[in-house]
Amino acid sequence: MGKATLMAEVTSLQHTPLHDAHVARGAKMVDFGGWHMPLQYEGILAEHRAVRTAAGIFDVSHMGEVDFTGPGALAAVQKLITNDAAKLVDGKAMYTAVCYPDGGIVDDCIVYRHHGEWLRIVVNAANIAKDFAHFVEHAGGLCTITDNSDKVALIAVQGPKARGLVARLADDSLLQVPSFGFAAARLAGEDIVAARTGYTGEDGFELFVAADRALPVWDALLAAGAAPIGLGARDTLRLEAKLCLYGNDIDATTSPLEAGLGWVVKLDKRARGDDFVGGEALARQKAEGLGRTLVGFRVLDKNIARHGAEVVDASGAVVGQVTSGGPAPTVGGAVGMAYVPLALSAPGTALTIQQRGRSFPAEVVKGPFYKRPEPAA
Repeated sequence: MGKATLMAEVTSLQHTPLHDAHVARGAKMVDFGGWHMPLQYEGILAEHRAVRTAAGIFDVSHMGEVDFTGPGALAAVQKLITNDAAKLVDGKAMYTAVCYPDGGIVDDCIVYRHHGEWLRIVVNAANIAKDFAHFVEHAGGLCTITDNSDKVALIAVQGPKARGLVARLADDSLLQVPSFGFAAARLAGEDIVAARTGYTGEDGFELFVAADRALPVWDALLAAGAAPIGLGARDTLRLEAKLCLYGNDIDATTSPLEAGLGWVVKLDKRARGDDFVGGEALARQKAEGLGRTLVGFRVLDKNIARHGAEVVDASGAVVGQVTSGGPAPTVGGAVGMAYVPLALSAPGTALTIQQRGRSFPAEVVKGPFYKRPEPAA
């Protein structure tokens, strides 16, 4: 590939407001869902370790922000999500799924309630246009729905020292923000909203800031000692925490019940008139029973299972597929996730993974592979 062709491809990709800062720092840049994003800076293992032991910052400005405003905002969000937005109070957020009428997953998202007439849904980068169209199709008559993705930058600060670092730069009161809470503050002279959410298995904040004011915030976090983290470590961190990745572990062909996300499916809200898109299909699936479920597994030898590898039974018949897999730097060895029949889903169940003509053993593991230590009293 010639230099001119490569430059043309890079130019055609979307850039976050922090793109030039990544290039200037020497990050290895890659195409990620149509975005030119940093894969790594110092190296995936070093960046993974920085988040697990101290504090790392991620540019996640490629994520989308869709705002629901007006008197019908809450009703619109309720109609779209599987979780129960009626339980949210101002300054609180919740994880949820958004489904098609057949129960397949449109996206997994976080809903933030600023107040009763302003709720924000943060969606995955590759799904922004699709999600927005789905929102308008099913709830557009209930309130004003606006895609503000280009106006908002998002910086994740994650790790055991992340909250303290942000509080020192912004406001000590942020240390009182509860899990899945958020609050306004100022950092590096810029207005931010600090949400205690993340995608790494560590504590920390995700900072919303105006797109054209993101660079001072990013630079201040770096100067305070946070390590810049790329997509490579973001993936190993979320995999150790057994957090689903849309397009790998969940998509339109999987339901939240199959994906082990039943805890965000509140079918009881339908009884009080808060039905939601996909609710009928999910209620039927729950009543009839699942045929498969997403499990976590640990590889029992030195192999590494990758996305697309097959799970086979004793006869060699394919009974499932690996959706995510890779090394687990913190816990050791290699781990993954796969859809398997219910009969193979109990913790401790032996699995056989088949990949590139070879087979190797694995074992189903309950819960996340990594769980952060409780802070000292």
